[in-house]
Amino acid sequence: MTPVNVVGGGLAGCEVAIQLARRGVPVRLFEMKPLRRTPAQVTDHLAELVCSNSFRSANVANAIGLLKWEMRHAGSAILEAADVAAVPAGDALAVDRDVFAAEVTRAIAAEPLITVERAIVEGIPPGLTVICTGPLTDPALAQAIAQRAGRESLYFYDAIAPIIDADSIDWDVVWRQSRYDKGEGADYANAPLSQADYEAFIAAVAEGEKVVPRAFEEAKYFEGCLPIEVMVERGPKTLAFGPLKPVGLTDPRTGRRPYAVVQLRMENKEGTAWNLVGFQTRLKYPEQKRIFRMIPGLERAEFLRFGSVHRNTYLHAPTLLADALHWHDDPDLYFAGQITGVEGYVESTACGQLIAWHVLARLAGVEAPVPPATTAFGALRRHLRADGMHSAYSPSNLNWSLFAEIDKRRGEGKGDKRARLAERAQGDLAAWWAETAPRLQPA
Repeated sequence: MTPVNVVGGGLAGCEVAIQLARRGVPVRLFEMKPLRRTPAQVTDHLAELVCSNSFRSANVANAIGLLKWEMRHAGSAILEAADVAAVPAGDALAVDRDVFAAEVTRAIAAEPLITVERAIVEGIPPGLTVICTGPLTDPALAQAIAQRAGRESLYFYDAIAPIIDADSIDWDVVWRQSRYDKGEGADYANAPLSQADYEAFIAAVAEGEKVVPRAFEEAKYFEGCLPIEVMVERGPKTLAFGPLKPVGLTDPRTGRRPYAVVQLRMENKEGTAWNLVGFQTRLKYPEQKRIFRMIPGLERAEFLRFGSVHRNTYLHAPTLLADALHWHDDPDLYFAGQITGVEGYVESTACGQLIAWHVLARLAGVEAPVPPATTAFGALRRHLRADGMHSAYSPSNLNWSLFAEIDKRRGEGKGDKRARLAERAQGDLAAWWAETAPRLQPA
């Protein structure tokens, strides 16, 4: 059997390689270290963790904890290594970085069907290939991908607004209305600010602690997508005449136009998630939580995704990938991990598992596996397909808004509802995997 090319020895690439090798598929795993490193990398290990050492929550009532349960159920090699390298971290899975990287490297070396080639890949290799080069893809390869994709479909710089859980919004204060009542008004909600509220908010943004960009992340901001703190620096009224302008809106509690308005836009068709319009920011995550909760109606906001502005190479997956998750016009080309627009260690690894299953299905000549939308894997796939999403595609962590909705029971709290979502997902994933796994065995 001709080897499958896997480009990138990070979390997704190592997961893909091991999943394929364990089912009898030879793999050429390309890793450019030590010949070259991205600005974020400091060691020559495979699966180097360049940011946090945490794989986040282990609680299955948390979307990430549930995803890890599903990944383990389906045999994730990366989580096997993480469990070996685990260190005490309360309700989270955290690892000793060096032990973890060494364990993944050992697992790769233990697979006789994997050949590791230390080489700089500057173009898309011929043959069946999975590219897993992450958000800091080497410039030459990024250029080759951009030429294949069309530059407008490959993003090198990312500005993301926060997303808030609908159940944590105070709907007695926040109301639904589009400016000048255009359309049905269902896709927008509004949080009113008095002049005192606005001035306190502006002062907090100005004084809030920001993430200092690394040299390779220095921004050339687009005027239509400025971070809120940059707008504040231009003058105290800039936001009031920009994304917080109140024109065309009337607070139903007062019958008057507020001094300023924070608009929220529906993030998904179920209306379980809302994003803060125009709130891309470099504020640190704890500062975002503190400052954005100053907005009336958002005092108890639960953030499904925080805002950010950073260097990030990613594909517009919904248009560039087919339903079978290969390149839209080339069934031999796949992408996995953060370059597809998933965020986080766990999501990147899970994307590697998912894509490995698709490659295996192609080699076995069977239909591409589609996990149920009720499961965490299905929710991850829904993100890649932008299924049910209203806003433009952008990188995201896994969150409950990506799952198929479940009816809320009268008097049921958020925790109870999520426990039911998790229980449903576990049952559906187990049944689906029992049926699917035997089919993913190439001849």
